[in-house]
Amino acid sequence: MGLIGFCAIFAGTVIGYYLGRNLPQHHLDADSKDTIKMAWGTVATMSALVLSLLLASAKGSFDTVNTENTLAGTKIIVLDHILAKYGPETKAAREELRNDVSSIIQKVWPETHPSVPTASALEGGNGVERVQNELDQISPTNDTQRALLSQAQVLTGDLLQSRWLLVEQLRTGLPPTLFIVLVSWLTMLFIGLGLFAPRNKTVFIVLFFCNLSFSAALFMINEMNHPLDGIMKISSAPMLKALERLNQP
Repeated sequence: MGLIGFCAIFAGTVIGYYLGRNLPQHHLDADSKDTIKMAWGTVATMSALVLSLLLASAKGSFDTVNTENTLAGTKIIVLDHILAKYGPETKAAREELRNDVSSIIQKVWPETHPSVPTASALEGGNGVERVQNELDQISPTNDTQRALLSQAQVLTGDLLQSRWLLVEQLRTGLPPTLFIVLVSWLTMLFIGLGLFAPRNKTVFIVLFFCNLSFSAALFMINEMNHPLDGIMKISSAPMLKALERLNQP
C-alpha cells in the first residue's frame, strides 16, 4: 500500500510539473492561481483529516491487540497457578497449556518468515480446546477443588474468546475504497503543488520527501492494522514470560 501510494503521488508531482510547463499562460495567471490554491487547500484539509483519523484508528487497533496479548499472557500464568494448586490431576492440562503457548509463539513470532498468515495459523490452533477437554475429565472431590476447577474453566473460556477476537481483528484492515479515495486526493494535491512549483532541484527534492512522508504514513496505517504480521509487530514479551513460568517445576 505504501509503494502504491508513493508511485501514485509521485506521478501526480510529475504530471503537475508537465502541466505547469505546457499549459497556456493565461491558465496560470494570478486569478487562476488564487482559485486553484483555494481548491487545493480544501483537498489538503480533507486529506489531512482522513489521514489523521486513519492513523488514530490504526493505532487504536494496534493498542487493543497489544492489550489483549498482555491480558492473555497474564491469564495463562494465573491458569497454570490454579491448575498447579489443584493437584497432580491437572498435569495433562498443564502440559497441553504449555504446548499451546509454545505453538503460539512459534506461529506469531517465528524465527523465519511464516508460510501462512498469522490469522490463519491462529484460527487453525486448538490448544485451548484441548485444555478444556482435559479439565472436563477431572472430577473434583471437595469444595476447594470444585472452586479451583471452576476458576480454571472460566479462564480457559476467556482465553478461547480472546483468541477468536484476535483472529477477527486481524481479518479487518483499511477498506480498499477509502485507500483509493485518499491516494487520489493526495495525488491531486501533488499535481497542484507541481503545477506552480519552481523548476529546480531543491523544490523537486522537497516534494519528493513530502511524497515519501505521505507514503510512510500509509505504510504505518497498514502495518498497525496488521499487528501480528509485517515489521511493526506487538511485543512477544508477555507470551515469553508466560512460557517461562509454565516451564518452571
